[in-house]
Amino acid sequence: MNITVIGTGNMGSAFVSQLSKAGHAVRVTGRDIGKARDLAARHAHAQAHEASTALGDSEVIIVATAYQDAIQALRGLGDISGRVVIDITNPLSADYMSLTIGHDSSAAEEIARAVPEVQLVKAFNTLFAQVLADGPLFADGQRGSVFVASDSERARQSAISLALSLGFDSIDAGPLRNARYLEPLAGLNIYLGYGAGLGTGIAPTWLHKTEA
Repeated sequence: MNITVIGTGNMGSAFVSQLSKAGHAVRVTGRDIGKARDLAARHAHAQAHEASTALGDSEVIIVATAYQDAIQALRGLGDISGRVVIDITNPLSADYMSLTIGHDSSAAEEIARAVPEVQLVKAFNTLFAQVLADGPLFADGQRGSVFVASDSERARQSAISLALSLGFDSIDAGPLRNARYLEPLAGLNIYLGYGAGLGTGIAPTWLHKTEA
């Protein structure tokens, strides 16, 4: 799959690393093009680009920025009509301990309203960068899960396929409006990791008990 990653922070770097290992062709861009070049140079299937040339023939765009930077970053790529956009953002407060959007909207829905020409899917927002970078398997043998919510079947299937290619399980979380549940779930995970001191090697999942 051809993928553009916007962002060179912890999540963006983890995505570039794991996508490259899985054999995807990655184009990476960010506010600091030097950092993007350094990141791409460490991975065989990655190339760094200025925002204006970062889209190329990518089928999927991953927004690995802060929520408040996501819309501008997407618009900086140029014409993104019809592309699948994976929104991994969470609308966090300055201290990361609460959300700035909720109940009647979500970060994902706000981005979708701002760039309606794309096919947007919420996914990967409940994973810490450490979990993404370390891979899907935990010490107890459990496999990490990626929750996927979208109104676009093509976007949903693209995110599911991508998650599976990285070794994660995938959970269909329904329509995009259910990002209103996924973003608070990420907020709880952040609280448990930092506020409760459990660390960043944790991730939520859903267990299904089969009948005997």
